[in-house]
Amino acid sequence: MKLNNYNVPMLDTEARVEAKAYLDMLTKPVGSLGKLEEIVMQLAEMKGHRKPVIYKLGIIVFAADHGIVEEGISAFPQQVTRQMVDNMAQGGAAINVFGRQQQAEFSLVDVGVIGDDFTGLVKNRKIRQSTQNFLRTEAMTEEEVERAIQIGYEEALVLFDKGVDCLVVGEVGIGNTTTSSAIVAAITGIDPAELVGFGTGISSEQHVHKINVVRQALEFHQPDRQDGYDILRKVGGLEIAAMAGAMLAAASNRIPIVLDGFISTAAACVAESIGKGAVNYMLLGHQSMEPGHQKAYEYLGKEPIVSLDMRLGEGTGAAVAFSIIQSAVCMVNEMATFESAGVSGKNE
Repeated sequence: MKLNNYNVPMLDTEARVEAKAYLDMLTKPVGSLGKLEEIVMQLAEMKGHRKPVIYKLGIIVFAADHGIVEEGISAFPQQVTRQMVDNMAQGGAAINVFGRQQQAEFSLVDVGVIGDDFTGLVKNRKIRQSTQNFLRTEAMTEEEVERAIQIGYEEALVLFDKGVDCLVVGEVGIGNTTTSSAIVAAITGIDPAELVGFGTGISSEQHVHKINVVRQALEFHQPDRQDGYDILRKVGGLEIAAMAGAMLAAASNRIPIVLDGFISTAAACVAESIGKGAVNYMLLGHQSMEPGHQKAYEYLGKEPIVSLDMRLGEGTGAAVAFSIIQSAVCMVNEMATFESAGVSGKNE
Protein backbone atom coordinates (compact mmCIF):
# COMPACT_ATOMS: atom_id res chain seq x y z
CA MET A 1 0.00 0.00 0.00
CA LYS A 2 1.36 3.43 -0.91
CA LEU A 3 2.24 5.62 2.04
CA ASN A 4 0.60 8.69 0.54
CA ASN A 5 -1.33 9.92 3.57
CA TYR A 6 1.16 12.68 4.40
CA ASN A 7 -0.57 15.53 6.16
CA VAL A 8 1.24 18.65 5.00
CA PRO A 9 -0.30 21.65 6.81
CA MET A 10 -1.32 24.83 5.04
CA LEU A 11 0.98 27.82 5.32
CA ASP A 12 0.00 30.44 7.92
CA THR A 13 -0.68 33.39 5.62
CA GLU A 14 -1.71 35.58 8.53
CA ALA A 15 1.74 35.10 10.09
CA ARG A 16 3.28 36.30 6.83
CA VAL A 17 1.19 39.47 6.90
CA GLU A 18 2.15 40.06 10.53
CA ALA A 19 5.82 39.47 9.73
CA LYS A 20 5.68 42.01 6.89
CA ALA A 21 4.08 44.59 9.19
CA TYR A 22 6.71 43.97 11.87
CA LEU A 23 9.59 44.18 9.38
CA ASP A 24 8.28 47.56 8.28
CA MET A 25 8.52 48.78 11.90
CA LEU A 26 12.24 47.99 12.20
CA THR A 27 14.86 50.72 12.10
CA LYS A 28 15.45 50.69 8.35
CA PRO A 29 13.73 51.92 5.21
CA VAL A 30 10.86 49.62 4.20
CA GLY A 31 12.14 46.70 2.13
CA SER A 32 15.77 47.81 2.38
CA LEU A 33 17.00 44.37 3.45
CA GLY A 34 15.63 42.88 0.26
CA LYS A 35 15.59 39.12 0.04
CA LEU A 36 16.40 38.77 3.73
CA GLU A 37 12.95 40.18 4.43
CA GLU A 38 11.37 37.73 1.98
CA ILE A 39 13.13 34.85 3.76
CA VAL A 40 11.68 36.05 7.08
CA MET A 41 8.18 36.19 5.62
CA GLN A 42 8.51 32.71 4.15
CA LEU A 43 9.76 31.31 7.45
CA ALA A 44 6.93 33.10 9.27
CA GLU A 45 4.25 31.37 7.25
CA MET A 46 6.04 28.02 7.59
CA LYS A 47 6.44 28.29 11.35
CA GLY A 48 3.27 30.25 12.09
CA HIS A 49 4.91 33.19 13.90
CA ARG A 50 5.75 36.74 12.83
CA LYS A 51 9.21 36.44 14.40
CA PRO A 52 10.39 32.98 13.33
CA VAL A 53 13.34 31.41 15.10
CA ILE A 54 15.71 28.60 14.14
CA TYR A 55 17.49 26.97 17.04
CA LYS A 56 19.30 24.08 15.35
CA LEU A 57 20.15 23.04 11.81
CA GLY A 58 20.05 19.36 10.94
CA ILE A 59 21.93 17.80 8.02
CA ILE A 60 21.02 14.30 6.92
CA VAL A 61 22.92 12.61 4.07
CA PHE A 62 21.60 9.46 2.40
CA ALA A 63 23.95 7.21 0.42
CA ALA A 64 23.24 4.60 -2.25
CA ASP A 65 24.57 3.18 -5.50
CA HIS A 66 22.91 3.21 -8.92
CA GLY A 67 22.69 0.34 -11.39
CA ILE A 68 22.67 2.78 -14.31
CA VAL A 69 26.44 3.21 -13.76
CA GLU A 70 26.79 0.01 -15.82
CA GLU A 71 26.03 2.14 -18.87
CA GLY A 72 29.22 4.21 -18.55
CA ILE A 73 27.54 7.48 -17.56
CA SER A 74 29.97 8.50 -14.79
CA ALA A 75 33.53 9.80 -14.79
CA PHE A 76 34.16 7.94 -11.53
CA PRO A 77 33.92 4.22 -10.74
CA GLN A 78 31.08 3.00 -8.55
CA GLN A 79 33.33 2.23 -5.56
CA VAL A 80 33.77 5.97 -5.06
CA THR A 81 30.34 6.03 -3.40
CA ARG A 82 31.64 3.78 -0.64
CA GLN A 83 34.91 5.67 -0.37
CA MET A 84 33.09 9.00 -0.02
CA VAL A 85 30.82 7.59 2.68
CA ASP A 86 33.92 6.43 4.57
CA ASN A 87 35.43 9.89 4.21
CA MET A 88 32.22 11.54 5.37
CA ALA A 89 31.99 9.20 8.37
CA GLN A 90 35.47 10.40 9.36
CA GLY A 91 34.46 14.04 9.04
CA GLY A 92 36.60 14.78 5.99
CA ALA A 93 34.00 15.77 3.38
CA ALA A 94 32.94 19.31 2.48
CA ILE A 95 29.52 18.80 4.08
CA ASN A 96 31.24 17.87 7.35
CA VAL A 97 33.21 21.11 7.27
CA PHE A 98 30.17 23.28 6.59
CA GLY A 99 28.09 21.33 9.09
CA ARG A 100 30.64 21.97 11.81
CA GLN A 101 30.68 25.64 10.87
CA GLN A 102 26.89 25.77 11.38
CA GLN A 103 27.04 23.63 14.54
CA ALA A 104 24.57 21.31 12.83
CA GLU A 105 23.29 17.95 13.99
CA PHE A 106 24.67 15.54 11.38
CA SER A 107 23.39 12.13 10.29
CA LEU A 108 24.76 9.79 7.59
CA VAL A 109 22.53 6.93 6.43
CA ASP A 110 23.32 4.03 4.07
CA VAL A 111 20.19 2.96 2.21
CA GLY A 112 21.83 1.13 -0.72
CA VAL A 113 25.62 1.27 -0.98
CA ILE A 114 27.24 -1.80 -2.53
CA GLY A 115 29.24 -3.87 -0.04
CA ASP A 116 29.08 -4.81 3.62
CA ASP A 117 27.51 -2.66 6.30
CA PHE A 118 29.63 0.26 7.43
CA THR A 119 30.96 0.56 10.94
CA GLY A 120 31.16 3.65 13.09
CA LEU A 121 29.02 6.70 12.46
CA VAL A 122 27.13 5.43 9.41
CA LYS A 123 23.57 4.31 10.14
CA ASN A 124 22.94 1.05 8.35
CA ARG A 125 19.46 1.01 6.85
CA LYS A 126 20.39 -0.72 3.61
CA ILE A 127 17.39 -1.77 1.54
CA ARG A 128 19.38 -3.45 -1.21
CA GLN A 129 22.84 -3.12 -2.72
CA SER A 130 22.27 -0.54 -5.46
CA THR A 131 19.24 -0.02 -7.64
CA GLN A 132 18.84 -2.06 -10.81
CA ASN A 133 20.01 -0.67 -14.15
CA PHE A 134 16.89 1.25 -15.17
CA LEU A 135 17.83 1.15 -18.84
CA ARG A 136 17.21 -2.61 -18.69
CA THR A 137 14.56 -3.04 -15.99
CA GLU A 138 12.79 -1.10 -13.23
CA ALA A 139 15.15 0.52 -10.74
CA MET A 140 13.29 -0.77 -7.66
CA THR A 141 10.23 -2.68 -6.58
CA GLU A 142 7.25 -0.82 -5.20
CA GLU A 143 8.03 -2.20 -1.74
CA GLU A 144 11.62 -0.92 -1.93
CA VAL A 145 10.40 2.55 -2.89
CA GLU A 146 8.00 2.64 0.05
CA ARG A 147 10.69 1.42 2.45
CA ALA A 148 13.15 4.06 1.27
CA ILE A 149 10.61 6.86 1.70
CA GLN A 150 9.64 5.57 5.14
CA ILE A 151 13.29 5.31 6.23
CA GLY A 152 13.89 8.89 5.13
CA TYR A 153 10.82 10.00 7.06
CA GLU A 154 11.91 8.14 10.20
CA GLU A 155 15.49 9.37 10.10
CA ALA A 156 14.32 12.96 9.83
CA LEU A 157 12.10 12.47 12.88
CA VAL A 158 15.16 11.29 14.81
CA LEU A 159 16.81 14.65 14.14
CA PHE A 160 13.66 16.57 15.06
CA ASP A 161 13.62 14.78 18.41
CA LYS A 162 17.11 16.24 18.96
CA GLY A 163 15.83 19.78 18.55
CA VAL A 164 16.45 20.26 14.84
CA ASP A 165 14.05 22.84 13.41
CA CYS A 166 15.57 23.44 9.95
CA LEU A 167 16.70 20.65 7.63
CA VAL A 168 19.26 20.14 4.86
CA VAL A 169 19.00 16.83 2.99
CA GLY A 170 22.12 15.71 1.13
CA GLU A 171 23.29 12.67 -0.81
CA VAL A 172 26.17 10.50 -1.92
CA GLY A 173 25.81 8.20 -4.93
CA ILE A 174 27.84 7.84 -8.12
CA GLY A 175 25.40 8.00 -11.04
CA ASN A 176 22.75 10.04 -9.27
CA THR A 177 22.82 12.99 -11.69
CA THR A 178 21.65 10.58 -14.41
CA THR A 179 18.91 9.30 -12.14
CA SER A 180 17.92 12.85 -11.22
CA SER A 181 17.78 13.83 -14.89
CA ALA A 182 15.39 10.94 -15.56
CA ILE A 183 13.22 11.89 -12.56
CA VAL A 184 12.98 15.57 -13.48
CA ALA A 185 12.37 14.78 -17.16
CA ALA A 186 9.60 12.36 -16.17
CA ILE A 187 7.89 14.89 -13.87
CA THR A 188 8.27 18.02 -16.01
CA GLY A 189 8.17 16.57 -19.52
CA ILE A 190 11.34 18.50 -20.41
CA ASP A 191 13.67 16.97 -23.02
CA PRO A 192 16.61 15.25 -21.25
CA ALA A 193 19.02 17.22 -23.48
CA GLU A 194 18.03 20.33 -21.49
CA LEU A 195 18.59 18.60 -18.15
CA VAL A 196 21.58 16.31 -18.46
CA GLY A 197 24.87 17.87 -17.40
CA PHE A 198 28.45 16.74 -17.10
CA GLY A 199 28.02 15.47 -13.54
CA THR A 200 31.35 14.58 -11.98
CA GLY A 201 33.23 15.55 -15.17
CA ILE A 202 32.38 13.27 -18.09
CA SER A 203 33.62 13.84 -21.64
CA SER A 204 31.50 15.35 -24.41
CA GLU A 205 31.00 11.88 -25.91
CA GLN A 206 29.84 10.52 -22.55
CA HIS A 207 27.50 13.49 -22.23
CA VAL A 208 25.73 12.64 -25.49
CA HIS A 209 25.58 9.01 -24.37
CA LYS A 210 24.14 10.04 -21.00
CA ILE A 211 21.36 12.02 -22.72
CA ASN A 212 20.51 9.02 -24.89
CA VAL A 213 20.46 6.68 -21.89
CA VAL A 214 17.93 8.90 -20.12
CA ARG A 215 15.78 9.26 -23.26
CA GLN A 216 15.78 5.53 -23.91
CA ALA A 217 14.92 4.70 -20.29
CA LEU A 218 11.96 7.08 -20.28
CA GLU A 219 10.72 5.70 -23.59
CA PHE A 220 11.09 2.17 -22.24
CA HIS A 221 9.30 2.75 -18.93
CA GLN A 222 6.78 5.51 -19.75
CA PRO A 223 6.55 6.63 -16.08
CA ASP A 224 3.39 8.39 -14.93
CA ARG A 225 4.40 12.02 -14.40
CA GLN A 226 1.64 12.46 -11.82
CA ASP A 227 2.82 9.54 -9.67
CA GLY A 228 6.03 10.00 -7.70
CA TYR A 229 6.00 6.36 -6.62
CA ASP A 230 5.84 5.16 -10.21
CA ILE A 231 8.71 7.46 -11.24
CA LEU A 232 10.91 6.31 -8.36
CA ARG A 233 10.15 2.66 -9.04
CA LYS A 234 11.04 2.90 -12.71
CA VAL A 235 13.96 5.36 -12.85
CA GLY A 236 14.64 6.46 -9.27
CA GLY A 237 17.33 6.02 -6.67
CA LEU A 238 17.21 4.65 -3.14
CA GLU A 239 18.83 7.73 -1.63
CA ILE A 240 16.58 10.05 -3.64
CA ALA A 241 13.48 8.25 -2.34
CA ALA A 242 14.84 8.53 1.21
CA MET A 243 15.53 12.24 0.67
CA ALA A 244 11.94 12.75 -0.44
CA GLY A 245 10.76 10.96 2.69
CA ALA A 246 12.85 13.22 4.92
CA MET A 247 11.43 16.28 3.16
CA LEU A 248 7.90 15.00 3.69
CA ALA A 249 8.64 14.55 7.40
CA ALA A 250 9.88 18.13 7.63
CA ALA A 251 6.92 19.61 5.75
CA SER A 252 4.48 17.60 7.84
CA ASN A 253 6.02 19.11 10.98
CA ARG A 254 6.25 22.72 9.70
CA ILE A 255 10.04 22.49 9.60
CA PRO A 256 11.78 24.48 6.84
CA ILE A 257 13.84 22.54 4.29
CA VAL A 258 16.87 24.15 2.64
CA LEU A 259 17.27 22.57 -0.79
CA ASP A 260 20.71 21.95 -2.24
CA GLY A 261 21.50 21.30 -5.91
CA PHE A 262 20.16 19.10 -8.68
CA ILE A 263 19.74 15.81 -6.81
CA SER A 264 18.16 17.53 -3.82
CA THR A 265 15.76 19.44 -6.05
CA ALA A 266 14.86 16.28 -7.99
CA ALA A 267 13.97 14.69 -4.64
CA ALA A 268 11.91 17.79 -3.83
CA CYS A 269 9.94 17.34 -7.07
CA VAL A 270 9.15 13.78 -5.99
CA ALA A 271 8.22 14.89 -2.47
CA GLU A 272 5.78 17.43 -3.86
CA SER A 273 4.27 14.79 -6.15
CA ILE A 274 3.67 12.49 -3.18
CA GLY A 275 2.70 15.06 -0.53
CA LYS A 276 1.05 18.10 -2.10
CA GLY A 277 2.11 21.30 -0.39
CA ALA A 278 5.54 20.03 0.69
CA VAL A 279 7.13 22.56 -1.67
CA ASN A 280 5.75 25.36 0.52
CA TYR A 281 8.22 24.40 3.25
CA MET A 282 11.27 24.61 1.00
CA LEU A 283 13.86 27.34 0.54
CA LEU A 284 16.37 26.98 -2.28
CA GLY A 285 19.89 27.37 -0.93
CA HIS A 286 21.83 27.89 -4.15
CA GLN A 287 21.91 27.56 -7.92
CA SER A 288 23.94 24.58 -9.06
CA MET A 289 26.08 24.52 -12.20
CA GLU A 290 24.10 21.46 -13.36
CA PRO A 291 21.79 22.62 -16.21
CA GLY A 292 18.87 20.55 -14.98
CA HIS A 293 18.85 22.31 -11.63
CA GLN A 294 17.42 25.55 -12.95
CA LYS A 295 14.67 23.68 -14.80
CA ALA A 296 13.83 21.74 -11.65
CA TYR A 297 13.68 24.71 -9.30
CA GLU A 298 11.70 26.77 -11.78
CA TYR A 299 9.20 23.91 -11.91
CA LEU A 300 8.92 24.17 -8.11
CA GLY A 301 8.60 27.96 -8.27
CA LYS A 302 11.78 28.65 -6.28
CA GLU A 303 14.61 31.18 -6.48
CA PRO A 304 18.12 30.48 -5.20
CA ILE A 305 19.47 32.41 -2.22
CA VAL A 306 23.03 32.37 -3.61
CA SER A 307 24.84 31.36 -6.79
CA LEU A 308 28.43 30.28 -6.17
CA ASP A 309 29.12 28.02 -9.19
CA MET A 310 28.90 24.96 -6.93
CA ARG A 311 28.06 21.45 -8.16
CA LEU A 312 29.33 19.11 -5.44
CA GLY A 313 26.10 17.94 -3.89
CA GLU A 314 26.14 16.38 -0.41
CA GLY A 315 24.02 19.31 0.83
CA THR A 316 26.99 21.70 0.64
CA GLY A 317 25.32 24.64 -1.12
CA ALA A 318 22.36 24.51 1.25
CA ALA A 319 24.63 24.42 4.30
CA VAL A 320 26.54 27.47 3.07
CA ALA A 321 23.29 29.34 2.35
CA PHE A 322 22.07 28.63 5.87
CA SER A 323 24.34 31.44 7.10
CA ILE A 324 22.18 33.90 5.17
CA ILE A 325 18.99 32.35 6.54
CA GLN A 326 20.45 32.74 10.03
CA SER A 327 21.13 36.41 9.28
CA ALA A 328 17.49 36.92 8.31
CA VAL A 329 16.28 35.25 11.51
CA CYS A 330 18.66 37.27 13.69
CA MET A 331 17.55 40.47 11.99
CA VAL A 332 13.86 40.04 12.71
CA ASN A 333 14.45 38.94 16.29
CA GLU A 334 17.17 41.38 17.35
CA MET A 335 16.71 44.66 15.44
CA ALA A 336 15.03 47.51 17.25
CA THR A 337 11.80 49.06 16.05
CA PHE A 338 11.53 52.79 15.40
CA GLU A 339 9.46 53.10 18.57
CA SER A 340 11.76 51.08 20.87
CA ALA A 341 14.85 52.89 19.61
CA GLY A 342 13.31 56.32 19.72
CA VAL A 343 14.08 56.84 16.03
CA SER A 344 11.83 59.05 13.94
CA GLY A 345 10.00 57.31 11.14
CA LYS A 346 9.69 58.42 7.53
CA ASN A 347 8.03 61.77 6.87
CA GLU A 348 4.53 61.43 5.52
